[in-house]
Amino acid sequence: MFTVRKFNQISDIIGKHLDQRHYEISEDAQSYEGILVRSADLLSAEFPPELVAIARAGAGYNNIPVDRCTEQGIAVFNTPGANANAVKELVLCGLLLAGRRIIDANRWLESLHEEHAEGIEKLVEKGKKQFVGPELMGKTLGVVGLGAIGVMVANAAVQGLGMKVLGYDPYLSVDAAWHLSSEVGRVKSLEEIYTSCDYITLHLPLNDQTRGMIGETAIQSMKPGTVLLNIARGGLVSEKALIAALESGQLRHYVTDFPDEGILGVKGVIATPHLGASTPESEENCAEMAARQLRAFIEDGNIVNSVNLPRCEMPRMGGYRISVINRNIKNMVGQITAALAESGCNIEHMVNSSRGEWAYTMLDLTTAPDQACIDRISAIDGVVRVRTLF
Repeated sequence: MFTVRKFNQISDIIGKHLDQRHYEISEDAQSYEGILVRSADLLSAEFPPELVAIARAGAGYNNIPVDRCTEQGIAVFNTPGANANAVKELVLCGLLLAGRRIIDANRWLESLHEEHAEGIEKLVEKGKKQFVGPELMGKTLGVVGLGAIGVMVANAAVQGLGMKVLGYDPYLSVDAAWHLSSEVGRVKSLEEIYTSCDYITLHLPLNDQTRGMIGETAIQSMKPGTVLLNIARGGLVSEKALIAALESGQLRHYVTDFPDEGILGVKGVIATPHLGASTPESEENCAEMAARQLRAFIEDGNIVNSVNLPRCEMPRMGGYRISVINRNIKNMVGQITAALAESGCNIEHMVNSSRGEWAYTMLDLTTAPDQACIDRISAIDGVVRVRTLF
């Protein structure tokens, strides 16, 4: 029996993969092998030694101490793409709200309702011209980041809205490329996006390389009156440069799902309260994907969508399995196999993957390794965790 602790309310659909015969789902357990989390802050949390994996039901993971987890041999997973459709729809909504002045028009109508009980029709016909806004068809949209969400936004804009779409992503994956419409043009530099597009939408993670990337220089190179959409991460945009650009008219609108006190109330800002993944469908998709990945790792050692360890999968074909998390240094696999040979263990199947400074190995054995064998592997310099999966 494995214990998984929930640090947020998670959809009951997790029971489809973490069944009661093998898993106890708890909200207050002190000892547990897995964690399911959404937005709860785990940065200062103390983890029990039994913990082997954390699954984040969502794409972002800045609420998890990833580096510390890696050092402790804890796999961290997220669920990229599970909420992609929900975010895509919010981006499309933002494009329409920024173009057609729908929010301003609605507020004006509400004021008419309060002040004029009768004769609304004449006032509407007289006043509607102040809310004229451009159509999206034929305008150019720049998509920065062609991951699961960026690809869906690009495809919907070009196929459903009749926009010309340019995409930028130097790290475009093969899978994303397969799903990207042939009508979407790819550019080789951000400058091409900035100078060519009427609308620009950001779909990339927040890290040391992307923090504040949309600053004064980037904004000044954009077309005057550009609409900037950021449903990815607030820190991608410099607040000071943003406000100045809105005041000068260099940016016509800033659409964001990450409001803060610095931009709320600024003319030209259209903000939503972090609604990107706030749909019942998205929450279920994220929960199911997180639970499935957690079970695959706990029971079989397989890794899919880890943010700190390499992807590594091997079918179970009986026998005895061990998994090893270690630093990516020379002769590590040789030392592991030597320790097994010294203990008389025969390797039936093996797979090894690396990612940056870290590596992961799974080995299927014909006989069960004894504790002395596990201790030998654990003692190898650079090994941080050895698990037996029988």
